[in-house]
Amino acid sequence: MAIAKAERLMNLALCLLGTRRPLSKRELRGSIEAYLEAGGDDSFNRMFERDKDDLRELGLVIETVENLDGDVGYLARRDSNRLPPITLDAEEAAALGLAAKVWQQARLAGAASGALQKLRAAGLPEDVDPYEAHGALEPRIPVHEAAFEPLMLACRDRRPVVFDYRKASAARPEPRNVEPWALECWRGHWYLAGFDRDRGAERVFRLSRITGRVRSRGTGFTAPVPDVVTVRETVASWAGEIADRSALIRLRSGSGYPLRAKATKVRELGDGWDELEIPYGHGLDAWLVEFGPDVVVLEPAELRADVVDRLRAVAKG
Repeated sequence: MAIAKAERLMNLALCLLGTRRPLSKRELRGSIEAYLEAGGDDSFNRMFERDKDDLRELGLVIETVENLDGDVGYLARRDSNRLPPITLDAEEAAALGLAAKVWQQARLAGAASGALQKLRAAGLPEDVDPYEAHGALEPRIPVHEAAFEPLMLACRDRRPVVFDYRKASAARPEPRNVEPWALECWRGHWYLAGFDRDRGAERVFRLSRITGRVRSRGTGFTAPVPDVVTVRETVASWAGEIADRSALIRLRSGSGYPLRAKATKVRELGDGWDELEIPYGHGLDAWLVEFGPDVVVLEPAELRADVVDRLRAVAKG
């Protein structure tokens, strides 16, 4: 139904923008298929008035003109509905180009390209290429996860979703019932922030750990959406990026290079093991579990206990 209404509004807007003279209700009704199928006059009149109000709320300037015979007509003059001149500097154009690249592997690739063409027609300087990298390194935002597009649409439309999610410490995926808030790319990975209904709290999910299909739910949101959703800060906290302590671990030689990159101290122990001191923040236990038998936590005791508990949960399946 939402698609049918959007199509009807688009057709009405095109009729009003494409005419050089005011069109009466009768003429508009005969030009738009949805109005022909509306049934009686009362049904059509209610539908037309709602559509006209919706277009005006969206920003379309619709004039009501009465001719000498007293008939009322409607039109939307192009000069009244034209965008003002748009000027973008090199950095702003580069940001638009990077955003458009996100859609190159999604169904909206054509829409993104068309949007940039319209900006060009509205005044974007010809010597500024939104797709051109402005610097020695070209920024890229990969979109490989199948869950990206349905989650993006769910965030836009404020629709709850259900999907199967595999945690780093779990052997099997578990169903999650989520009210999606925002998507954000951080260090080459996409993350979803939202309200987890089953846990009654905000959660962040890495899209690469979503398995199967993302299913939409017709019910509305039950929790308020924050004015600012800090996806990166939340992910950094859960990933141990925000650390206020240090942990001491043993790491097998020739393994765990991400851990070595974070280490503040490294000492060779011999027998194929090294001792590392690394920053310790919330979520470090889940990260260490990913390295399996190549890591042994020495201290603090609570971190060692958390890692052991996670490994036992994986072993139990």
